Amino acid sequence: MANIPDAAVPDPGTIAGRLDQLPITRTHRRATVAVGLGLFFDFYEIFLTGVLSSVLVEEFKLTKADLPPLLASTFVGMFFGALLLGRLADRFGRRGAFLLNLGIYSLFSLLGAFSGSALMLLATRFFAGIGLGAEPPLADTYLTDLLPARNRGRFIAWAYTLAFCGFPVVGFLARGLTEHEIFGIAGWRWLFVIGALGAGAVFLLRRGLPESPRWLESVGRTEEAEHLVTGLEAEARGGVNKNLAPPRGTTRKRAAAPVRELFGRGVRRRTWMMVVFHVLQTLGYYGFGTLVPLVLAAKGYAVSQSLLFAALTYLGYPVGSALSLPIVERVERKYLVVGSVLAMAVFGIAFGYAGSMALILVFGFLYTVTSNLFSNAFHIYQAEIFPTALRSTASSGTYSLSRLASGAMPFVLVPLLNSHGPAALFLVVAGALVVVAADIAVLGPRTTGRRLESVNDEVPTAQPLR
Repeated sequence: MANIPDAAVPDPGTIAGRLDQLPITRTHRRATVAVGLGLFFDFYEIFLTGVLSSVLVEEFKLTKADLPPLLASTFVGMFFGALLLGRLADRFGRRGAFLLNLGIYSLFSLLGAFSGSALMLLATRFFAGIGLGAEPPLADTYLTDLLPARNRGRFIAWAYTLAFCGFPVVGFLARGLTEHEIFGIAGWRWLFVIGALGAGAVFLLRRGLPESPRWLESVGRTEEAEHLVTGLEAEARGGVNKNLAPPRGTTRKRAAAPVRELFGRGVRRRTWMMVVFHVLQTLGYYGFGTLVPLVLAAKGYAVSQSLLFAALTYLGYPVGSALSLPIVERVERKYLVVGSVLAMAVFGIAFGYAGSMALILVFGFLYTVTSNLFSNAFHIYQAEIFPTALRSTASSGTYSLSRLASGAMPFVLVPLLNSHGPAALFLVVAGALVVVAADIAVLGPRTTGRRLESVNDEVPTAQPLR
């Protein structure tokens, strides 16, 4: 077992100590579902353009040179969105950033459905990406702040298990809708409408979520944090104090920790570790999901077949996430990240060399299963290793590099696929994943079962405003 006893017992008189002593309440469950549904549309969006790539080539008469910018546009927007919204979440609160990102995405996804040209679609994909850019790190940060230490990994994994259903859903919707018109509108356009309306519904659900008590305390709003925790404690006892909307406190506010503290003593090693991690992991995770229809086309399959095969392999994403549920609190998350990313490298090479339909489906499915063992482990892990005052900035800032790398990815991997084929592509990806494994194995701290304050006891915190 990987659980590490903390050096210090949680102080039941502190906000953090009281949060960690709580049982799981209805608010915890509601937050997990609301976060998971928002993540559902993040993953839906990420794979949408890739799944539709073959369809869009025909719709807009795109050349091979036209496709990479279209595939990259969403990820480039996500890079800027992760930087901006992640920082806003540390300065102005997790809840407000959560609502803003879904509002932006819903608007531009709906506009994308009415694109009359590839240029307009590219622009709407970029701005929709800004909205969703910080969704995973915001989700990780919010649930990490709110959940008790002993349940943190399992409930974040539940949120991602719900979210990863977005992968096969977008695959099967694309397979079912792209060849038809509904009310005179091309089927592929309805995929953008579905994303916009679904995100709008989640926006309404999230309006009822409380702010993070840990964040409120970190910026000096102690009275509001106290009110929220008292409400959670009453809820846990079955009491009637269910009003979790905090009053405006009179405590003097403190500034969020400055960005430079990411490179201060005690935290810079973790920051650089996650920089390397996110630049390279995206080649394996998003490289497969966004390019698999093109890989299957390169293996000689027609558009309709490639969409069906992609949808079937995507079933491994929620399966892998579900398999993580019983182990994320039992296996040290650092080692779960390392083991699963190495398995991705092996199955990716096998998929690249696979020649028969059966082997393509088997290795594709195994790749996506291990991808989400990996993904759940690292999403929990990346938020645990940074302090509250920096948690969203650090998670979103380093995670934004994965979005930027994903934006550059089509310009590297698509030409490689066209010139050297699937096997060469997955050999390059495997090399990147081996570096990711070494990075975490050598530099990563252990976190499973530990209190956040113990994991981050050497990390600086925000200073009061002068």
